[in-house]
Amino acid sequence: MITKKRITYIVSNINKALAFEWVVQYLSKDKFELSFILLNPGDSVLERFLIEHKTPFIRISYHGKKDLPGAISQIRQFLKKNQTEVVHCHLFDANVAGLIAARLTGIKKRIFTRHHATFHHQYFPRAVWYDRFINRMASDIIAISENVRHVLIKKEKVNSNKITLIHHGFELEKFREISEEKVNKLKDRYKTLGKYPVIGVISRYFELKGIQYIIPAFKSLLDSYPNAHLVLANATGNYKQEIEQLLQTLPPNSYTEIPFEEDLFSLYQTFDIFIHVSINTDIEAFGQTYVEALAAGIPSIFTLSGVAAEFIQDGKNALVVPFKNSDAITDACKKILVDSNLQNTLIENGIKSVEEQFALKHMISKLESLYLENS
Repeated sequence: MITKKRITYIVSNINKALAFEWVVQYLSKDKFELSFILLNPGDSVLERFLIEHKTPFIRISYHGKKDLPGAISQIRQFLKKNQTEVVHCHLFDANVAGLIAARLTGIKKRIFTRHHATFHHQYFPRAVWYDRFINRMASDIIAISENVRHVLIKKEKVNSNKITLIHHGFELEKFREISEEKVNKLKDRYKTLGKYPVIGVISRYFELKGIQYIIPAFKSLLDSYPNAHLVLANATGNYKQEIEQLLQTLPPNSYTEIPFEEDLFSLYQTFDIFIHVSINTDIEAFGQTYVEALAAGIPSIFTLSGVAAEFIQDGKNALVVPFKNSDAITDACKKILVDSNLQNTLIENGIKSVEEQFALKHMISKLESLYLENS
């Protein structure tokens, strides 16, 4: 009889995340018994998904660092009772609580996925101490891009043997198998029916994401395309005040802000052009929107940050613009809009390039190999 390895995912402050849903669905059920510990203040979409798919989990009520000691204690109790053999942590609070608890419990295989690159180095230098502590507590670190791997080795002096490169994987066909009815419902909800071109952005309101350069670019685009519409999804974050001031320079009916849209697959299909322009090479850890937009077949404009530097080629699968350059963004939009051959080239090559590198099966296979390795 084959003994299944017991894997516990520990995640913090997550409402919905497709990646975890896909792991639940596709991680081998013959080789692994999967469970979750959720550090959340309350109910979540992920929790309801776990219930629906009969995946064992506990939710630990977590509102901030004051809850850390209690969380560590409760995690230890679960890990012991569950006889967990491998812990896999995601996001800051889960990394701290989960790795400490796993080490105190005597679990040798303690993994965390590093979801940020130079964010702490640039904006919160004191938090780099915590990053170094988390690095030491883990037996294995998953880098989601070559950029993250570089930051870990060069800036934080992590032994390269401790790091495994595993790109995010995606159920890519879901981005194209979309009903017209769902797309039209979103267009109606967000007032983009009859608008052209619809410029899409899916990014939290942080300075590092470069939205402050997209809005002036869109304002210039309105001179040539007065019926254009800007959609800003995931419209929350600590740079909101600055973004709102820039939005005041636009005609009031020319943009839509979306705090959260669960149907991400359909949302992409409401866009004519997608833009993601992080402000420097190192700041983006991965940038899922680079992959998602191309998988959805949307002509896109990018800066080369995060994983984009590994596979985006200017004029082949997207248009590349310099960092912090609104004029270049406007010009790239116009270039796409007037050239149907370019649109088709970007769409066809974009879909092909993400299928080659970011299919979900690649990520699942690499995760399974890592879980089965001896510590």
